[in-house]
Amino acid sequence: MVFLTDLLIPGLLLALCCAAMAGKRDAYTLLLTGAAEGLAVLKRVIPALVVLLAAVSLLRESGAMDVLTRWLTPLCALTGIPPEVVPLMVIRPVSGSAALAVGSSLMAAYGPDSPVGRTAAILLGSTETTFYVVSVYFGAAGVRRSRYAVPAALIADATGFFMASLTAKLFF
Repeated sequence: MVFLTDLLIPGLLLALCCAAMAGKRDAYTLLLTGAAEGLAVLKRVIPALVVLLAAVSLLRESGAMDVLTRWLTPLCALTGIPPEVVPLMVIRPVSGSAALAVGSSLMAAYGPDSPVGRTAAILLGSTETTFYVVSVYFGAAGVRRSRYAVPAALIADATGFFMASLTAKLFF
């Protein structure tokens, strides 16, 4: 099996070159055209990523995340969501890497087989980094007016948070 995977990339490159030659197309020109298109997409996406990273830092350093966590904890207690996962719920729509760090700290503190650990694991696997996806994909597509995309995505996130907690309770 390792032998096959070692041949996968060179085989793919060979197949692409053969397809380009069979179609009498210049593979190098096609490669340059694709690279130029990729750089154009990157040029549209980078500003959104910079703003998003700055917003994540601002959210953490200003204490706004702590305030949001305090506000959401009573609501989560009413819906049956463990209050320990509230920081994860706050950061997940904004940053995937920060959410993984929070999830990892929850696993270390409560254990992966605890209700908190299981809820955090399900939450990480079943929700999306909403603001990252909206900013990157809409930026790449050149969409300027997202209209209902963000509110709908945040409602989907809230549903995912609730269902993650419910799933952890029902199956574990």
